[in-house]
Amino acid sequence: MIRKYSNLDKPKIIELLRKNTPEYFDSSEEKDFENYLDNEVEDYFVCEINSEIIGAGGINYFTEQKLARISWDMIDPNSQGNGIGKKLTQYRISHINENPNIETIIVRTTQLVYKFYEKLGFKLERVEKDYWAKNFDLYLMKMLNKN
Repeated sequence: MIRKYSNLDKPKIIELLRKNTPEYFDSSEEKDFENYLDNEVEDYFVCEINSEIIGAGGINYFTEQKLARISWDMIDPNSQGNGIGKKLTQYRISHINENPNIETIIVRTTQLVYKFYEKLGFKLERVEKDYWAKNFDLYLMKMLNKN
């Protein structure tokens, strides 16, 4: 089940980030993520199975640029490869597509998972070495809104 994030979910979402560190996130990113959850959440969703949070991901909006950004995606390592990330990303793309003012969807990811987003229709725009942290390169990807 995919549902809206609640502040009560924060400890479990932080734990989810930790489970994905250092494989997909650098430890220095935890503070940024906590700030995001406390101050920058616009639309953030969690995926639950049997009341256990196994995935999370957000959307931020930049209305002047007619842009939405997929943000802070993570799946429990024990659930990766089961289609959870795909469902969560498609859910958010559909949510964005309901907004006729958004023309472009972007995702800022790494060399570790950009192929995942490519399979969902995102196109690689730019690469920036060691952007997030050492050995975590920025892969900026975009797709046009289908509305």
